[in-house]
Amino acid sequence: MRMQEYYTPKIQSVTDITKSIKVLLETGFSFVTVVGEISNLRIPHSGHMYFTLKDQESQLKAVLFKPQQRYLTHKPGDGQEVICRGRISVYEPRGEYQLIVDVMDPKGVGELQIAFELLKKKLAEEGLFDESHKKSLPFFPQKITLITSPSGAAVADFLKTAEKRFPGLAIEIFPVRVQGDGAADDITVALEIVNERKSSDVIVLCRGGGSIEDLWPFNEEKVARTIYASAIPVVSAIGHEIDYTITDFVADFRASTPTAAAETVVPDKNGLSLKIAQVATRLQQAMRVAINDHRLRLQLHRRMLGDPTLTLSNFHLRLDHRMNEMMHTLFRDIRRKKAAVEKLQALLYQHSPQSRLTQLRQRSGEHSKRLQRTGNLIIERKVAKLRRITSLLEAVSPLAVLARGYSITRLAKSGEIIRSAKQVEKGDAVDIMLHEGEISAGVTGKKINE
Repeated sequence: MRMQEYYTPKIQSVTDITKSIKVLLETGFSFVTVVGEISNLRIPHSGHMYFTLKDQESQLKAVLFKPQQRYLTHKPGDGQEVICRGRISVYEPRGEYQLIVDVMDPKGVGELQIAFELLKKKLAEEGLFDESHKKSLPFFPQKITLITSPSGAAVADFLKTAEKRFPGLAIEIFPVRVQGDGAADDITVALEIVNERKSSDVIVLCRGGGSIEDLWPFNEEKVARTIYASAIPVVSAIGHEIDYTITDFVADFRASTPTAAAETVVPDKNGLSLKIAQVATRLQQAMRVAINDHRLRLQLHRRMLGDPTLTLSNFHLRLDHRMNEMMHTLFRDIRRKKAAVEKLQALLYQHSPQSRLTQLRQRSGEHSKRLQRTGNLIIERKVAKLRRITSLLEAVSPLAVLARGYSITRLAKSGEIIRSAKQVEKGDAVDIMLHEGEISAGVTGKKINE
């Protein structure tokens, strides 16, 4: 029977096949450009951005490492459509492929929208949007100033609603341009004038909806800073409910529409009257119920607690005991650490260069004194010895003999000492050395002893 041969496939580990896939993806998709919507954005302690790019049918995991974030022109967030450029790679521990993003740009966001986001971020970081700075609106304003275009539909909506809610309320209209060149300057000047007059209780910035270009005066930085500096509360009623401007964030209150602003700022006269009556009734009932409730609770607590002064005294004793223990422990630790510090200071002083130098100087002084004493002793001995030798030399010195009346005679021509009369002839010149000085003479005669 013929034996059937079987093909045995190559068996790979999960790691091997994952590495192979990674090489294929990284070489085949070394640089790609992907457009999608950001979702599930996470920024852990590492600072890297992990998110998912998705469209209607698919999604792709992506990561933007922290060093690459310095090239961002806006802060990414969930729901934003962006264009990402980068490389496809595989995260081997999970076997997931992902996009390593190098560059991220917003999609469909114009220059004005980017400028809006940048200014919004800048002013937020400076604290212009902080709730702590926002002023409360007056409950019953005596005068309201509308800074708006007098011919727009927004002012008509506001006045109509205000008349329904509280007829006869003082409302001033400060006319300005709310669109186009110079509009931001008009709004800024109007805010400053109203603040200087100090006659209004609240200011309402009002205009209808429009494109971002139409609403741009309310996104100007100088308008935002003037609102922030206003001493009078400012309400922003710009555009439709979905429209947001920088004015909305910096104002003390943001109304979704001019009508909503009127409903917020202008009190409802009929509603107030009815509410006052209802509140008075409810207040009386609530006070009676609260008094009865507190009376019952007081009686119950008295029975449960007994005399609270005893418990308070026990707590005082325990507190004093703990304070004494704490102070004792604290002082003991201080003494122990002080002793350790003193010990270390002494040890440091012993090994310090200053201490070592002082010791060496002291030893050097002692050696110098010993050397001086030894030198003086040697000198004294040498001087005594010199004196003895001098005495001996003086005893045998020819000069000592001369001092006793003797002299030394020499031939003048040769300097030879004359010991015998035979050495001279008549007429020779001689020099005679005495104890004090010399005499020059001539031989006039000689006598030789036989």
